[in-house]
Amino acid sequence: MSKLPSGRYRARYADPEGRRNDKGEPVRHNAPHTFDTKEDAQAWLTDERRLISTGSWTSPADRSAQRIQKLPTLAEYAPRWVEARRVKGRPLADRTRDHYTDLLDRFILPTFGRVTLKAITPESVAHWYDTAMSGRATTQAHSYSLLRAILATAADPSQNSGRALIPFNPCNIRGGGSTARHRRVDLASAEDVATIVKAMPERHQLMVLLADGTGLRFGELAELRRKDVKFPAKSAEAGSPGTLKVRRGVVRSRSAGVVAKAPKSDAGIRDVPIPPHLLAAIRAHLLEHAAPGAEGLLFPGRTGGHLSPSAFYGKAGKITKDGRELTKGWGWYEARRLIGRTDLHFHDLRHGALTEAARHGATLAELMALGGHSTPSAAHRYQQAASGRLADLARKRSAAAGWTVDGAQ
Repeated sequence: MSKLPSGRYRARYADPEGRRNDKGEPVRHNAPHTFDTKEDAQAWLTDERRLISTGSWTSPADRSAQRIQKLPTLAEYAPRWVEARRVKGRPLADRTRDHYTDLLDRFILPTFGRVTLKAITPESVAHWYDTAMSGRATTQAHSYSLLRAILATAADPSQNSGRALIPFNPCNIRGGGSTARHRRVDLASAEDVATIVKAMPERHQLMVLLADGTGLRFGELAELRRKDVKFPAKSAEAGSPGTLKVRRGVVRSRSAGVVAKAPKSDAGIRDVPIPPHLLAAIRAHLLEHAAPGAEGLLFPGRTGGHLSPSAFYGKAGKITKDGRELTKGWGWYEARRLIGRTDLHFHDLRHGALTEAARHGATLAELMALGGHSTPSAAHRYQQAASGRLADLARKRSAAAGWTVDGAQ
Protein backbone atom coordinates (compact mmCIF):
# COMPACT_ATOMS: atom_id res chain seq x y z
CA MET A 1 0.00 0.00 0.00
CA SER A 2 1.37 3.44 -0.92
CA LYS A 3 0.30 7.10 -1.01
CA LEU A 4 0.21 8.72 -4.42
CA PRO A 5 1.21 12.35 -5.20
CA SER A 6 -2.50 13.10 -5.56
CA GLY A 7 -3.02 12.20 -1.92
CA ARG A 8 -5.03 9.05 -2.73
CA TYR A 9 -3.92 5.56 -1.76
CA ARG A 10 -2.98 2.63 -4.00
CA ALA A 11 -3.36 -0.94 -2.76
CA ARG A 12 -1.60 -3.95 -4.25
CA TYR A 13 -0.12 -7.26 -3.15
CA ALA A 14 2.12 -10.05 -4.39
CA ASP A 15 0.56 -13.01 -6.18
CA PRO A 16 -0.44 -15.57 -3.50
CA GLU A 17 0.88 -18.42 -5.67
CA GLY A 18 4.30 -16.77 -6.10
CA ARG A 19 4.02 -16.37 -9.88
CA ARG A 20 6.47 -14.19 -11.79
CA ASN A 21 6.21 -12.25 -15.04
CA ASP A 22 8.31 -12.67 -18.20
CA LYS A 23 11.09 -10.56 -16.67
CA GLY A 24 11.28 -12.77 -13.60
CA GLU A 25 9.75 -10.16 -11.36
CA PRO A 26 7.06 -11.10 -8.79
CA VAL A 27 3.53 -10.63 -10.14
CA ARG A 28 1.57 -8.00 -8.23
CA HIS A 29 -2.19 -7.49 -8.21
CA ASN A 30 -3.54 -3.95 -8.07
CA ALA A 31 -6.87 -2.83 -6.74
CA PRO A 32 -9.22 -1.81 -9.58
CA HIS A 33 -9.20 1.79 -8.30
CA THR A 34 -7.48 4.04 -5.78
CA PHE A 35 -8.86 4.96 -2.35
CA ASP A 36 -9.61 8.17 -0.50
CA THR A 37 -8.12 6.97 2.80
CA LYS A 38 -5.51 4.60 4.05
CA GLU A 39 -8.21 2.73 6.00
CA ASP A 40 -10.21 2.07 2.83
CA ALA A 41 -7.15 0.65 1.07
CA GLN A 42 -6.40 -1.52 4.08
CA ALA A 43 -9.98 -2.81 4.14
CA TRP A 44 -9.66 -3.88 0.49
CA LEU A 45 -6.46 -5.78 1.26
CA THR A 46 -8.18 -7.45 4.21
CA ASP A 47 -10.98 -8.64 1.93
CA GLU A 48 -8.41 -10.01 -0.52
CA ARG A 49 -6.65 -11.94 2.27
CA ARG A 50 -10.02 -13.42 3.25
CA LEU A 51 -10.59 -14.67 -0.31
CA ILE A 52 -7.12 -16.21 -0.36
CA SER A 53 -7.58 -17.96 3.00
CA THR A 54 -10.96 -19.43 2.01
CA GLY A 55 -9.67 -20.75 -1.32
CA SER A 56 -12.14 -18.68 -3.38
CA TRP A 57 -9.61 -16.15 -4.70
CA THR A 58 -9.25 -15.15 -8.32
CA SER A 59 -7.24 -12.20 -9.50
CA PRO A 60 -8.87 -8.77 -9.30
CA ALA A 61 -8.37 -8.39 -13.06
CA ASP A 62 -10.29 -11.62 -13.75
CA ARG A 63 -13.12 -10.53 -11.47
CA SER A 64 -13.37 -7.19 -13.23
CA ALA A 65 -13.51 -8.95 -16.61
CA GLN A 66 -16.30 -11.21 -15.41
CA ARG A 67 -18.33 -8.25 -14.18
CA ILE A 68 -18.21 -6.50 -17.53
CA GLN A 69 -18.66 -9.68 -19.58
CA LYS A 70 -21.87 -9.51 -21.63
CA LEU A 71 -24.48 -11.95 -20.36
CA PRO A 72 -26.21 -14.06 -23.01
CA THR A 73 -29.77 -13.37 -24.04
CA LEU A 74 -32.35 -16.08 -23.47
CA ALA A 75 -32.37 -16.78 -27.23
CA GLU A 76 -28.62 -17.48 -27.02
CA TYR A 77 -28.74 -19.49 -23.80
CA ALA A 78 -31.91 -21.58 -24.20
CA PRO A 79 -30.84 -23.70 -27.23
CA ARG A 80 -27.58 -24.56 -25.48
CA TRP A 81 -29.59 -25.53 -22.40
CA VAL A 82 -31.83 -27.86 -24.42
CA GLU A 83 -28.83 -29.59 -26.00
CA ALA A 84 -27.01 -29.99 -22.67
CA ARG A 85 -30.07 -31.06 -20.67
CA ARG A 86 -29.86 -34.52 -19.13
CA VAL A 87 -32.57 -36.58 -17.42
CA LYS A 88 -31.17 -39.40 -15.30
CA GLY A 89 -27.90 -38.97 -17.17
CA ARG A 90 -29.47 -39.30 -20.62
CA PRO A 91 -30.10 -36.62 -23.26
CA LEU A 92 -33.66 -35.49 -23.81
CA ALA A 93 -35.86 -37.78 -25.87
CA ASP A 94 -36.48 -36.59 -29.42
CA ARG A 95 -40.14 -35.73 -28.80
CA THR A 96 -39.30 -33.91 -25.56
CA ARG A 97 -36.65 -31.85 -27.37
CA ASP A 98 -39.15 -31.03 -30.09
CA HIS A 99 -41.75 -30.05 -27.48
CA TYR A 100 -39.30 -27.74 -25.69
CA THR A 101 -38.20 -26.15 -28.97
CA ASP A 102 -41.82 -25.55 -29.95
CA LEU A 103 -42.62 -23.91 -26.60
CA LEU A 104 -39.55 -21.70 -26.88
CA ASP A 105 -40.25 -20.63 -30.45
CA ARG A 106 -43.97 -19.99 -29.98
CA PHE A 107 -44.43 -18.78 -26.43
CA ILE A 108 -41.19 -17.89 -24.64
CA LEU A 109 -38.67 -16.35 -27.02
CA PRO A 110 -41.11 -13.87 -28.62
CA THR A 111 -41.19 -12.15 -25.22
CA PHE A 112 -37.78 -12.89 -23.69
CA GLY A 113 -35.59 -13.88 -26.63
CA ARG A 114 -33.68 -10.58 -26.88
CA VAL A 115 -33.56 -10.01 -23.12
CA THR A 116 -30.34 -10.81 -21.26
CA LEU A 117 -30.76 -13.40 -18.51
CA LYS A 118 -30.09 -10.91 -15.73
CA ALA A 119 -32.72 -8.50 -17.09
CA ILE A 120 -35.55 -11.06 -16.77
CA THR A 121 -37.37 -9.98 -13.61
CA PRO A 122 -40.13 -11.54 -11.49
CA GLU A 123 -42.43 -8.75 -12.66
CA SER A 124 -41.79 -9.43 -16.34
CA VAL A 125 -42.27 -13.16 -15.83
CA ALA A 126 -45.59 -12.58 -14.03
CA HIS A 127 -46.83 -10.26 -16.79
CA TRP A 128 -45.86 -12.77 -19.48
CA TYR A 129 -47.53 -15.61 -17.57
CA ASP A 130 -50.79 -13.66 -17.26
CA THR A 131 -51.00 -12.39 -20.84
CA ALA A 132 -49.04 -14.48 -23.34
CA MET A 133 -51.06 -17.71 -23.11
CA SER A 134 -54.48 -16.61 -21.93
CA GLY A 135 -57.03 -19.42 -22.06
CA ARG A 136 -54.41 -22.13 -22.69
CA ALA A 137 -53.88 -23.60 -19.25
CA THR A 138 -51.78 -26.60 -20.26
CA THR A 139 -49.54 -24.61 -22.59
CA GLN A 140 -49.18 -21.96 -19.90
CA ALA A 141 -48.06 -24.53 -17.31
CA HIS A 142 -45.64 -26.28 -19.69
CA SER A 143 -44.09 -23.02 -20.91
CA TYR A 144 -43.65 -21.67 -17.39
CA SER A 145 -42.10 -24.94 -16.20
CA LEU A 146 -39.60 -24.84 -19.06
CA LEU A 147 -38.63 -21.20 -18.44
CA ARG A 148 -38.27 -21.89 -14.72
CA ALA A 149 -36.00 -24.89 -15.39
CA ILE A 150 -33.79 -22.93 -17.78
CA LEU A 151 -33.36 -20.01 -15.38
CA ALA A 152 -32.79 -22.36 -12.44
CA THR A 153 -29.77 -23.70 -14.32
CA ALA A 154 -28.59 -20.16 -15.04
CA ALA A 155 -28.77 -19.37 -11.31
CA ASP A 156 -26.83 -22.49 -10.29
CA PRO A 157 -23.06 -21.88 -10.00
CA SER A 158 -22.32 -25.60 -10.33
CA GLN A 159 -23.89 -25.56 -13.80
CA ASN A 160 -21.91 -22.54 -15.01
CA SER A 161 -18.25 -23.16 -14.22
CA GLY A 162 -18.65 -22.01 -10.63
CA ARG A 163 -20.28 -18.67 -11.45
CA ALA A 164 -24.03 -18.10 -11.39
CA LEU A 165 -25.19 -16.18 -14.48
CA ILE A 166 -28.06 -14.61 -12.53
CA PRO A 167 -28.34 -14.01 -8.77
CA PHE A 168 -31.68 -15.82 -8.40
CA ASN A 169 -34.44 -17.49 -10.40
CA PRO A 170 -37.11 -14.88 -11.24
CA CYS A 171 -39.77 -17.57 -11.81
CA ASN A 172 -41.51 -17.57 -8.42
CA ILE A 173 -45.20 -18.00 -9.29
CA ARG A 174 -46.64 -20.51 -6.82
CA GLY A 175 -48.28 -23.37 -8.74
CA GLY A 176 -47.38 -21.81 -12.08
CA GLY A 177 -46.17 -25.11 -13.51
CA SER A 178 -49.36 -27.03 -12.76
CA THR A 179 -52.94 -26.82 -13.93
CA ALA A 180 -56.14 -27.84 -12.22
CA ARG A 181 -57.92 -28.34 -15.50
CA HIS A 182 -58.28 -31.99 -16.39
CA ARG A 183 -60.15 -33.40 -19.33
CA ARG A 184 -63.01 -35.57 -18.17
CA VAL A 185 -63.02 -38.95 -19.86
CA ASP A 186 -66.37 -40.65 -20.48
CA LEU A 187 -65.31 -44.21 -21.12
CA ALA A 188 -66.52 -46.03 -24.21
CA SER A 189 -69.10 -48.73 -23.51
CA ALA A 190 -68.80 -52.26 -24.89
CA GLU A 191 -71.46 -51.30 -27.46
CA ASP A 192 -69.48 -48.20 -28.46
CA VAL A 193 -66.33 -50.25 -28.99
CA ALA A 194 -68.18 -52.87 -31.03
CA THR A 195 -69.66 -50.19 -33.29
CA ILE A 196 -66.29 -48.51 -33.75
CA VAL A 197 -64.64 -51.82 -34.64
CA LYS A 198 -67.25 -52.55 -37.33
CA ALA A 199 -66.77 -49.08 -38.83
CA MET A 200 -62.97 -49.36 -39.01
CA PRO A 201 -61.08 -50.79 -41.99
CA GLU A 202 -60.57 -54.53 -41.45
CA ARG A 203 -56.79 -54.18 -41.17
CA HIS A 204 -57.22 -51.80 -38.20
CA GLN A 205 -60.08 -53.48 -36.34
CA LEU A 206 -57.79 -55.57 -34.15
CA MET A 207 -55.88 -52.46 -33.12
CA VAL A 208 -59.03 -51.06 -31.53
CA LEU A 209 -59.80 -54.40 -29.86
CA LEU A 210 -56.30 -54.67 -28.40
CA ALA A 211 -56.29 -51.08 -27.16
CA ASP A 212 -59.58 -51.73 -25.39
CA GLY A 213 -58.61 -55.21 -24.19
CA THR A 214 -54.98 -54.74 -23.13
CA GLY A 215 -54.47 -51.00 -22.60
CA LEU A 216 -51.47 -50.70 -24.93
CA ARG A 217 -50.51 -47.29 -26.27
CA PHE A 218 -50.73 -46.42 -29.96
CA GLY A 219 -46.93 -46.49 -30.35
CA GLU A 220 -46.70 -49.88 -28.63
CA LEU A 221 -49.40 -51.36 -30.85
CA ALA A 222 -47.86 -49.93 -34.02
CA GLU A 223 -44.53 -51.63 -33.19
CA LEU A 224 -45.95 -55.08 -32.35
CA ARG A 225 -44.56 -57.88 -34.51
CA ARG A 226 -45.55 -61.48 -35.08
CA LYS A 227 -42.84 -62.67 -32.69
CA ASP A 228 -44.41 -60.58 -29.91
CA VAL A 229 -47.66 -62.58 -29.94
CA LYS A 230 -47.64 -65.72 -27.80
CA PHE A 231 -50.67 -67.97 -27.90
CA PRO A 232 -51.40 -70.28 -24.95
CA ALA A 233 -49.86 -73.72 -25.22
CA LYS A 234 -52.13 -76.55 -26.38
CA SER A 235 -51.71 -78.13 -22.97
CA ALA A 236 -52.76 -74.95 -21.18
CA GLU A 237 -55.94 -74.77 -19.15
CA ALA A 238 -59.06 -73.92 -21.15
CA GLY A 239 -59.59 -70.19 -21.26
CA SER A 240 -55.95 -69.31 -20.72
CA PRO A 241 -54.99 -65.93 -22.17
CA GLY A 242 -52.22 -65.37 -24.65
CA THR A 243 -49.47 -62.82 -24.16
CA LEU A 244 -48.22 -59.72 -25.93
CA LYS A 245 -44.53 -59.11 -25.32
CA VAL A 246 -44.14 -55.34 -25.22
CA ARG A 247 -40.49 -54.56 -25.79
CA ARG A 248 -40.51 -51.48 -28.02
CA GLY A 249 -42.64 -48.58 -29.14
CA VAL A 250 -42.58 -46.46 -32.26
CA VAL A 251 -42.00 -42.74 -31.70
CA ARG A 252 -42.34 -39.90 -34.18
CA SER A 253 -40.58 -36.56 -33.93
CA ARG A 254 -39.68 -33.74 -36.29
CA SER A 255 -35.99 -34.01 -35.50
CA ALA A 256 -35.55 -37.80 -35.67
CA GLY A 257 -38.45 -38.99 -37.84
CA VAL A 258 -39.89 -42.45 -37.11
CA VAL A 259 -37.91 -44.42 -34.54
CA ALA A 260 -38.67 -47.75 -32.87
CA LYS A 261 -37.01 -47.93 -29.48
CA ALA A 262 -37.27 -49.41 -26.00
CA PRO A 263 -39.53 -47.70 -23.45
CA LYS A 264 -38.15 -44.91 -21.27
CA SER A 265 -38.25 -47.07 -18.14
CA ASP A 266 -37.95 -50.77 -17.37
CA ALA A 267 -41.61 -50.78 -16.38
CA GLY A 268 -42.55 -50.26 -20.02
CA ILE A 269 -40.97 -53.60 -20.91
CA ARG A 270 -43.65 -56.08 -19.94
CA ASP A 271 -45.75 -59.11 -20.87
CA VAL A 272 -49.41 -58.17 -21.20
CA PRO A 273 -52.08 -60.90 -21.07
CA ILE A 274 -54.45 -61.07 -24.03
CA PRO A 275 -58.08 -61.54 -22.98
CA PRO A 276 -59.07 -64.99 -24.33
CA HIS A 277 -62.01 -63.65 -26.35
CA LEU A 278 -59.55 -61.77 -28.59
CA LEU A 279 -57.39 -64.75 -29.54
CA ALA A 280 -59.55 -65.77 -32.50
CA ALA A 281 -59.48 -62.23 -33.89
CA ILE A 282 -55.69 -62.18 -33.59
CA ARG A 283 -55.34 -65.47 -35.47
CA ALA A 284 -57.56 -64.16 -38.26
CA HIS A 285 -55.62 -60.89 -38.41
CA LEU A 286 -52.30 -62.72 -38.67
CA LEU A 287 -53.60 -64.64 -41.67
CA GLU A 288 -55.00 -61.62 -43.50
CA HIS A 289 -53.23 -58.40 -42.55
CA ALA A 290 -49.92 -58.81 -40.69
CA ALA A 291 -46.62 -58.55 -42.54
CA PRO A 292 -44.85 -61.90 -43.14
CA GLY A 293 -42.08 -63.36 -41.01
CA ALA A 294 -41.32 -63.28 -37.30
CA GLU A 295 -40.32 -59.60 -37.62
CA GLY A 296 -43.46 -58.75 -39.58
CA LEU A 297 -45.47 -55.88 -38.15
CA LEU A 298 -48.98 -56.70 -36.94
CA PHE A 299 -50.22 -53.36 -38.27
CA PRO A 300 -48.05 -52.41 -41.23
CA GLY A 301 -48.63 -49.29 -43.27
CA ARG A 302 -50.01 -49.52 -46.80
CA THR A 303 -46.57 -49.22 -48.34
CA GLY A 304 -44.72 -51.14 -45.63
CA GLY A 305 -43.11 -49.75 -42.52
CA HIS A 306 -44.95 -48.50 -39.48
CA LEU A 307 -48.57 -47.47 -39.54
CA SER A 308 -48.81 -43.68 -39.43
CA PRO A 309 -51.31 -41.97 -37.12
CA SER A 310 -52.92 -40.20 -40.08
CA ALA A 311 -53.54 -43.53 -41.85
CA PHE A 312 -55.26 -44.88 -38.73
CA TYR A 313 -57.22 -41.80 -37.67
CA GLY A 314 -58.46 -40.87 -41.13
CA LYS A 315 -61.08 -38.13 -41.17
CA ALA A 316 -64.70 -37.65 -40.22
CA GLY A 317 -67.28 -37.31 -42.95
CA LYS A 318 -69.13 -34.01 -43.36
CA ILE A 319 -72.89 -34.24 -42.95
CA THR A 320 -75.45 -31.50 -43.56
CA LYS A 321 -78.06 -30.62 -40.94
CA ASP A 322 -80.67 -32.59 -42.87
CA GLY A 323 -78.43 -35.69 -42.87
CA ARG A 324 -76.99 -35.54 -46.38
CA GLU A 325 -73.40 -36.75 -46.76
CA LEU A 326 -71.15 -34.09 -48.26
CA THR A 327 -67.84 -35.94 -47.91
CA LYS A 328 -67.20 -39.56 -47.01
CA GLY A 329 -65.25 -40.25 -43.85
CA TRP A 330 -63.07 -43.17 -42.81
CA GLY A 331 -60.88 -44.42 -39.98
CA TRP A 332 -61.07 -43.65 -36.27
CA TYR A 333 -62.50 -40.15 -36.64
CA GLU A 334 -65.36 -41.38 -38.79
CA ALA A 335 -66.03 -44.40 -36.54
CA ARG A 336 -66.34 -42.28 -33.41
CA ARG A 337 -68.59 -39.82 -35.27
CA LEU A 338 -70.98 -42.65 -36.02
CA ILE A 339 -71.52 -43.28 -32.30
CA GLY A 340 -71.77 -39.60 -31.47
CA ARG A 341 -68.50 -39.57 -29.52
CA THR A 342 -66.30 -37.03 -31.29
CA ASP A 343 -64.79 -36.36 -27.85
CA LEU A 344 -63.38 -39.91 -27.62
CA HIS A 345 -59.61 -40.20 -28.04
CA PHE A 346 -57.94 -43.45 -29.04
CA HIS A 347 -55.89 -43.21 -25.84
CA ASP A 348 -59.17 -43.29 -23.88
CA LEU A 349 -59.45 -46.99 -24.74
CA ARG A 350 -56.26 -47.53 -22.71
CA HIS A 351 -57.79 -45.56 -19.87
CA GLY A 352 -60.88 -47.75 -20.07
CA ALA A 353 -58.86 -50.97 -20.03
CA LEU A 354 -57.01 -49.97 -16.87
CA THR A 355 -60.22 -48.75 -15.24
CA GLU A 356 -61.89 -52.09 -15.98
CA ALA A 357 -58.92 -53.94 -14.51
CA ALA A 358 -59.24 -51.87 -11.33
CA ARG A 359 -62.95 -52.57 -11.23
CA HIS A 360 -62.23 -56.28 -11.31
CA GLY A 361 -59.89 -56.03 -8.33
CA ALA A 362 -56.43 -55.13 -9.66
CA THR A 363 -54.07 -53.72 -7.06
CA LEU A 364 -52.06 -50.57 -7.69
CA ALA A 365 -48.95 -52.63 -8.41
CA GLU A 366 -50.86 -54.78 -10.90
CA LEU A 367 -52.26 -51.74 -12.65
CA MET A 368 -48.76 -50.29 -12.94
CA ALA A 369 -47.46 -53.56 -14.37
CA LEU A 370 -50.34 -53.81 -16.83
CA GLY A 371 -50.03 -50.20 -17.99
CA GLY A 372 -46.23 -50.03 -17.98
CA HIS A 373 -46.15 -47.18 -15.48
CA SER A 374 -43.21 -46.61 -13.16
CA THR A 375 -42.55 -44.17 -10.31
CA PRO A 376 -39.91 -44.37 -7.57
CA SER A 377 -42.52 -44.80 -4.85
CA ALA A 378 -44.27 -47.65 -6.66
CA ALA A 379 -41.27 -49.49 -8.13
CA HIS A 380 -41.20 -52.10 -5.36
CA ARG A 381 -44.89 -52.87 -5.71
CA TYR A 382 -44.50 -53.08 -9.48
CA GLN A 383 -41.83 -55.74 -9.14
CA GLN A 384 -44.10 -57.82 -6.94
CA ALA A 385 -47.04 -57.84 -9.40
CA ALA A 386 -47.94 -61.47 -10.08
CA SER A 387 -48.29 -62.54 -13.71
CA GLY A 388 -50.88 -65.14 -12.72
CA ARG A 389 -53.04 -62.41 -11.21
CA LEU A 390 -52.82 -60.37 -14.40
CA ALA A 391 -53.86 -63.39 -16.44
CA ASP A 392 -56.87 -63.86 -14.16
CA LEU A 393 -57.80 -60.23 -14.73
CA ALA A 394 -57.69 -60.80 -18.49
CA ARG A 395 -60.10 -63.75 -18.13
CA LYS A 396 -62.45 -61.61 -16.04
CA ARG A 397 -62.47 -58.95 -18.73
CA SER A 398 -63.45 -61.56 -21.32
CA ALA A 399 -66.21 -62.87 -19.07
CA ALA A 400 -67.49 -59.32 -18.59
CA ALA A 401 -67.69 -59.02 -22.38
CA GLY A 402 -69.92 -62.13 -22.52
CA TRP A 403 -67.21 -64.67 -23.41
CA THR A 404 -67.37 -68.26 -22.05
CA VAL A 405 -64.79 -71.07 -22.02
CA ASP A 406 -66.48 -72.89 -24.88
CA GLY A 407 -66.36 -69.74 -26.99
CA ALA A 408 -70.05 -68.87 -26.69
CA GLN A 409 -70.93 -65.19 -26.75
